[in-house]
Amino acid sequence: QVQLVESGGGLVQPGGSLRLNCAVSGSIFSMYAMGWYRQALGKQRDLVATITHSDNTNYADSVKGLFTISRNNTKNSVYLQMNTLKPENTTVYYCYAAGLKAVDVDTDRFLELWGQGTLVTLYS
Repeated sequence: QVQLVESGGGLVQPGGSLRLNCAVSGSIFSMYAMGWYRQALGKQRDLVATITHSDNTNYADSVKGLFTISRNNTKNSVYLQMNTLKPENTTVYYCYAAGLKAVDVDTDRFLELWGQGTLVTLYS
């Protein structure tokens, strides 16, 4: 089965930095887009940043100039460099991926995946 493996969350002081990592594992997966979303308890899951196969990026207004999304196509991985972290950045971050899974030589299947979430907590 295809799955997303996340890492990089943890405790950090305001003004500090973290780098979230997410990798697709389990099968061949041709990525159309990957991204990061956030969801606090009882809240909607909202966009943080996405990056397409052609490296077009999209960011939530609140993180523009502070967070940077990037990808490694060979590893089917996506990263979120989070700088100048603030208390409001405290939440669970979820990796997202969309693309085509190779079923056989001539057949692909569209697939959307979510990671299990990684918690980022700001403290003083």
